[in-house]
Amino acid sequence: MRKRIQMSSQSNLSIQEAHERFLKKCAVKNLSETTIKTYNDHFKIFAKFAHESQPIRNIKPQIVDDYILFLRDSYNWQDVTINSHLRSLRAFLYYCMSMKMMPEFKIQLIKAEKKIKETYSDAELELLLKKPNLAYCNFTEYKTWVFENYLLATGNRISTALNVKIQDVDLENGVIRLAKTKNRKQQLIPLSHALAEILVEYVEVRGGSPDDYLFCGACGEKAATRTFQDNVANYNHRRGVTKTSCHAFRHTFAKHWILNGGDVFRLQKILGHSDLSVTREYVNMFAPDLQMDFERFNPLDNLRANEKKEKITMKK
Repeated sequence: MRKRIQMSSQSNLSIQEAHERFLKKCAVKNLSETTIKTYNDHFKIFAKFAHESQPIRNIKPQIVDDYILFLRDSYNWQDVTINSHLRSLRAFLYYCMSMKMMPEFKIQLIKAEKKIKETYSDAELELLLKKPNLAYCNFTEYKTWVFENYLLATGNRISTALNVKIQDVDLENGVIRLAKTKNRKQQLIPLSHALAEILVEYVEVRGGSPDDYLFCGACGEKAATRTFQDNVANYNHRRGVTKTSCHAFRHTFAKHWILNGGDVFRLQKILGHSDLSVTREYVNMFAPDLQMDFERFNPLDNLRANEKKEKITMKK
């Protein structure tokens, strides 16, 4: 007599098997390759800690707590980095919970101090944005100069900038089409007059067809992120600037936007943030600039200034 077919229990899956199903689900949802790679890289550390062969149903809140302490003690990571790993773990475990592989419980991120985001000073920008002599510089130096101008004028992430093609720069309508962004939504951003002038000359020097990448490799091919990071580092060091972050141009764009009176809502759209709270974090960058016009807005200084005016009036 044949045995009755029983429903297989997903709770018997190992941690490794559950994660393989999670990654397959991520691929079905069409998450970016970068996101999936991050999930996989972060999982390798958790799998060693929790033993990937044990059943996923054994994962309890205490194990997550112990994992946080493990990351802090073993790697001496900052809280922000630990939270990045926790987000990956939370996405995986919440998937497992939704599939009834394990008991449900909440996973909280740890409280992390948010450091002031690094920006380029005006003095550093003056050094970096001074145009190289085209009669003597090579194409890499000139291209990097244009690239830094582009990052400062758009606030693009480096991955977004390297996916811009020549045809995406619409000089007639004054916009740049961003085909690939972090949130995978295409968008149009304004093209400033200053950047337009730079790009017109650059495209003439660069050559190529409309379908070619604006910022290319040495032979015109799609450039690697690491290559441009190295280009920026070398260029900045030659100019006497120790900061070498491409992302710092994005922070600098946001900082100057707000200091120059730009509104947060338009900044959110330009930077491509899905959540306004992320954009508001840029206020944390302005600590060094709080002194600017401080007496003009400070209530005590205003009251004392008024008192002095009244005394002068009374004397007259």
